[in-house]
Amino acid sequence: MGAPALNARTVGRAALVATLAIAIIAAYLHRNALDMAELDRWVRDAGAWGPAFYMGAYAFAAVLSLPGALLTLAGGALFGPVWGTFYSLTGATIGATAAFAIARYAASDWVGRRASGWTRSLVDGVEKEGWRFVAFVRLVPLLPFNLLNYALGLTRIPLWHYVLASYVFMLPGALAYTYLGYAGREAIAGADGVLEKGLAALALLAAVAFLPRFVRRLRGSGRSAGETLGAAELKARLDERQEIFVLDVRTVADYADGHVPGAANVPVEALPQRVSELAAWRDRPLAVICHTNRRSGAAARQLREQGFRNVLLVNDGMLAWQQAGFPVDKPRHV
Repeated sequence: MGAPALNARTVGRAALVATLAIAIIAAYLHRNALDMAELDRWVRDAGAWGPAFYMGAYAFAAVLSLPGALLTLAGGALFGPVWGTFYSLTGATIGATAAFAIARYAASDWVGRRASGWTRSLVDGVEKEGWRFVAFVRLVPLLPFNLLNYALGLTRIPLWHYVLASYVFMLPGALAYTYLGYAGREAIAGADGVLEKGLAALALLAAVAFLPRFVRRLRGSGRSAGETLGAAELKARLDERQEIFVLDVRTVADYADGHVPGAANVPVEALPQRVSELAAWRDRPLAVICHTNRRSGAAARQLREQGFRNVLLVNDGMLAWQQAGFPVDKPRHV
């Protein structure tokens, strides 16, 4: 009796793994190509195929988790701020999509069964928010770019939602770093207007650096940064047994998957009916947490409108808590 025929899924996984192995070997043999001068020579030698070669190299680097910042800078130096941004962003998106596909089709079952901590939290975030969550983590770098590409492949987000959200919301960073590479090349060449171009590059970088805080505020309470706290700060206050009440406003099912030790659960939908149960904390520190900031931001606004004077929004919620490796507990309700 012959061996059972391999199904298409198994063959596809084997092909992806083999391709990745070949790519790793090729990357090692051509590791010097990531040098700026070497990349410049390769692109120019390719002639009309130079942009395609550059985008392929960028995608290749993204799949192999090699640093992409140097390639983005090189894109500005080689092609200028407009085409450089387009080529680097396209190459990064192609590489991100390839990494996503590898995780989804070559190892999704195996990794999914073992998902825990920040991986499980990230999967849950995509399940709840879809492309909006992808947009958030592209703008706010909670995880390294290359690791995030593979991690998002474990989720059930549609491929085109992932691709479009990645392309659009990686644009600010791509533009800033590409322009910086362009300005650097102009400075080396002694071109006119170097000072203006340098200042423009710094302004773009400053805008990108500010963007995560702006996005957090949009997703969060709309209050000042002084009325938020990070996961590490919350952990420290709990360890020091400071007076603080942690209110988890996720659904009961999400809360049951694991929560901050000592946190109580009142889903945001039930908060208007149950706010009286929190009366003892009307003037005392009350930390509100959900998966990221979305539900907790809405809950924080409701509590402030009800007269709670010391509401603290936990920035990036359980995603940041679990990413930091902090412990979680099982349910306890108010």
